[in-house]
Amino acid sequence: MPMCTLIQFPGFGGIAASAGLFFVLWLIARLSLPKGPFLMDPLGKEGAFLPLFSIYLDLAKFVIGLASGSVAVLVGAATYRSTGPTGHLLESFASPLYLLAASIVCGVLFMAYEATDYEEYRHKQGFYTRFKYSRNLALGYSTLICFALGYAWLIVIVTGQH
Repeated sequence: MPMCTLIQFPGFGGIAASAGLFFVLWLIARLSLPKGPFLMDPLGKEGAFLPLFSIYLDLAKFVIGLASGSVAVLVGAATYRSTGPTGHLLESFASPLYLLAASIVCGVLFMAYEATDYEEYRHKQGFYTRFKYSRNLALGYSTLICFALGYAWLIVIVTGQH
């Protein structure tokens, strides 16, 4: 597939923005963190991370719920809005939908990696390394920022079309 065709793919902007955002956030985290390994429990107090972990998971679940609900409503609305039997959304909606989907994927990966890393840490089967820490930071912030960018992009599209 030629590069020109790839760039013209509906949603390419959203895919590129989410991938680029994750990479930039990961790079910033990776370069700003010391070498490690890190204590996941604040001040090394066993179990002290659990309240924070619960907050992180709740926030990720909340954003995933909003993003997945938004995707479902937008796609479902296309069925009622269409003038033909296909029920397609306008191509301009593809990029923000990809950003919302990226928010969901990043959020699920964040929750899975954070839980796995903490489990390994608690059972002393692995260290919380700079790689794991920077990956989790990038995934967590990508979840939030992709969600916000997706909604901002939707607002621009909806308010710009008459």
